[in-house]
Amino acid sequence: MAKQAWTNPQQFGKLFGDSLVSGKLTLNAWKPLINKISQRMQIKMQEKPMNSVIRSQTTHFFFLLIASVLYMFTLANSQELLIGFKANPSSSVSSFQPLLNDSTGTFSMGFLRVNQTQLALTVIHLPSLQPLWQADPTSLFRWSDKTQVFFNGSLVISDPHTGSFWSTGTSQQGGDRVALLNSSDLQILQKEQVLWQSFNFPTNTLVENQNFTSNMSLVSANGVYSMRLGDDFMGLYAKFKDGEKQKIYWKHKALEAKAHVVQGQGPIHARLESDGYLGMYQMEKPPVDIQPFNSYHRPIDRFLIVRLELDGNLKGYYWAQAQAQTDWVLDYQAVTETCELPSPCGSYGLCRPGSGCSCLDNRTQVNTGSFQCIDGGDQSGDFCSRNDDFWILRRKGVELPFKELMSSDTTSSSLEECELSCQNNCSCWGSVYNNATGFCYFVDYPIQTLVGVGDESKVGFFKVRTKREGHKKMKVGIRVLGTVILVLVGVLLGYGVYRIWNRRRRGTKRILEETTEVSPGPYKDLGKDGRVGRRHHEPAFPHIYPEARNSYSISWAMEHELCQNIFAALARPGRALSWAGRLSSCN
Repeated sequence: MAKQAWTNPQQFGKLFGDSLVSGKLTLNAWKPLINKISQRMQIKMQEKPMNSVIRSQTTHFFFLLIASVLYMFTLANSQELLIGFKANPSSSVSSFQPLLNDSTGTFSMGFLRVNQTQLALTVIHLPSLQPLWQADPTSLFRWSDKTQVFFNGSLVISDPHTGSFWSTGTSQQGGDRVALLNSSDLQILQKEQVLWQSFNFPTNTLVENQNFTSNMSLVSANGVYSMRLGDDFMGLYAKFKDGEKQKIYWKHKALEAKAHVVQGQGPIHARLESDGYLGMYQMEKPPVDIQPFNSYHRPIDRFLIVRLELDGNLKGYYWAQAQAQTDWVLDYQAVTETCELPSPCGSYGLCRPGSGCSCLDNRTQVNTGSFQCIDGGDQSGDFCSRNDDFWILRRKGVELPFKELMSSDTTSSSLEECELSCQNNCSCWGSVYNNATGFCYFVDYPIQTLVGVGDESKVGFFKVRTKREGHKKMKVGIRVLGTVILVLVGVLLGYGVYRIWNRRRRGTKRILEETTEVSPGPYKDLGKDGRVGRRHHEPAFPHIYPEARNSYSISWAMEHELCQNIFAALARPGRALSWAGRLSSCN
């Protein structure tokens, strides 16, 4: 391909133009190369006379060079998407498919492949493929040719198979183009007016010079942790229970060294400054607080970000622009001690500074990713359901990692009283009692990691839910047994009804059979005239069956006499009473 490109201006330009778009080659990198080639060609032409063939080849080479440069300039200046744009994921792409680049080739918006079969519409840092922003971080789309991104005034991504859908919602406002700025901000524009921008909807990352207001929040990729601003502070929060208020586990109050927070003058906002610090402001300059990075005031050509990590820590990084860098450099941490994080060792874990993780029940925890300290089934919600059984785990020498931000009960006069208060409270998961201060800290969320300390006067009391799987299996067994019993009862009742019905049916049939086989007295030859005779199955008692009497035209006198003779013939000594009763029915 490269060899053919040297003899084909369009292929040559496209080859190096694609390198430019992919971020592997920038226009600035080509300028010195073009100058060097031009200088060398001029030197060669001055040193050695050229015939017409060589001069023609040289001219052709310059034509190729100019064509490639023009192609690259065209791509560099076409950093917009217009109405009618459509794109689908390509099956040949293994990691990232760019759709729109900024003019420097540092940032790109496109399809980022996730778990081989899914994708996210993201803005990434091209040299590192690090996502900086994501459309709809709560859901992923399929990597399929059915998934489509298009611009119709709104930037839309749609997956008709799963029904997933996301849109900027700007079509009614007259959006006419999409642009990606050199700051990594993705914008929907109407002429020069900004209708929508990704900087107003951060996911888990802030980039330098991006404002973070009190209406925004950073959310970790696992959805458990978030960062928000208060009246005069910045806080990190954890969601340990669904539907419950998030718990704050880190709080940084504005120091107000250069300016004060004035009540009634509006909320504060934060911004990551390119000088190397995270500042909080109320009315712009000067800041009411500064959290400096390690590279603060250092002369480094860098690109800064802060990201809320999966473990709940807020970390700052920089990427050195002028260096051949292969990874981000850690530059800042909000929580400096691992054991002060909400759950570094998992549920019912024990974190000792400098010693790593273990478990509250004295087991050693090796790998927090695949090992659970307590195999207690579903450890969520509370104990207010009747079916929630639990057992008690006690441990000395423990304390909560962020107890300063938790409420405590100072009314408990002893360890026993503290534990009893928690045990009788269905929303309490555990308690930690400090014998020295008398403070009783209640834990109203599923137990996370505790911090190991040398002071054994600090005692932990923790509820552990019994496996709910056992309750579910028991309930299923009871339901199955009840169903079997109902079926058996139904079968028995049905069989009894059938026996009663069958017995009555057989008795009636026997009577009919016996009466049809008897031909008493002079009436045995009745029916020879074809007028009053009957077949074997025809009714013997026409007075009981009027339709039979009408069918065979038997006179009432003959019928009465026939009835009496039949019952008289059937009567026996042992059956006299029963047949006498039936004989009376002939009268």
